[in-house]
Amino acid sequence: MDDAEPSSSLQVAVDEALQRKNGTAVAALVESLPSAGVETRKACLRSLKAAVSDDPAVVAPALPSCESLLEDDERSVCLLTAKLFVTVAETDPDAVIPVVSALAERLADDEEFYYVRARSAEALGYVALEHPDTVASPELLADCRVGLSFDEPAVKEKLAKALEHVALGDPERLRHHVSALADHLDDENDLVRYHLSTALAVVGCQHPRRLAEASDALGARLADENAHVQGRAAEALGLLARSEADVSLPESLAELDEGEPFVVERARFALATDGPDSGNEEVETDTEIGSVDAIRETTAEAVAAITEPDGDGTCPHCGLTLPEGGPPMCPQCGAPY
Repeated sequence: MDDAEPSSSLQVAVDEALQRKNGTAVAALVESLPSAGVETRKACLRSLKAAVSDDPAVVAPALPSCESLLEDDERSVCLLTAKLFVTVAETDPDAVIPVVSALAERLADDEEFYYVRARSAEALGYVALEHPDTVASPELLADCRVGLSFDEPAVKEKLAKALEHVALGDPERLRHHVSALADHLDDENDLVRYHLSTALAVVGCQHPRRLAEASDALGARLADENAHVQGRAAEALGLLARSEADVSLPESLAELDEGEPFVVERARFALATDGPDSGNEEVETDTEIGSVDAIRETTAEAVAAITEPDGDGTCPHCGLTLPEGGPPMCPQCGAPY
């Protein structure tokens, strides 16, 4: 079908239903979206995505009808659909539960466009924050771990973010994957290192002894060029020090007593105990440290700081000189800026 009538009339009808906040009407109209013209499909998906910030409940009933668009013949339609699911999942993860299986299939498909796989992982991560049992299957965790080794940089970033969200949703889910996560703490992407060090710190909140498997990798991150990676590594080591594991804290922790508050507070947290006997010690810091809730509350701010443009025309993730007038996405690593 081309984009003359009735496809264009579908776009108008969807926009009008969204303006009326009539979720039932939106859902009924979107049922015919897969058979509409390409431009109409894209326009309607953009309208649905834009409406989420105003009222996700209006868009939620239409999501099951959008599921098939994840495998649309047009790559741009697939990506817009995945982005729609990310936007909804961030604000209303319950609404994305019906399409979790479809998103997991896109993530597992090695032949899928890698941006679609990246956004699918991101959407699944947001759902995992509130519903880890629904998302964190052994198969999906395996896909994420394998992808950290072989995927495109843009996908690795979202895989690491999804794993962090799985941990925040239920630290139990990753307690047996500490070594696998630690293997990628030296990734060249700041966000990959941050998300994985955060995931390990979260696991350490409930299973600190497990972090012994990652002690060397975490210790190496104390010299990381990114302060938020340094801070999370110090926080994780502080949790490990409060366990019964037979490990020694790196001497380099003592060198972090000055500088960025995010690092200094967590270095002091780590140095405030010499072992499990002082595990209940109250640590004097400017904010609560070493708990799942505290980590969850500080992650968004940390990511915002990491992704803030440097102002020198280079990608804050991979250092590539960015083209002028191009889209706000690095052509090398795929990260937004």
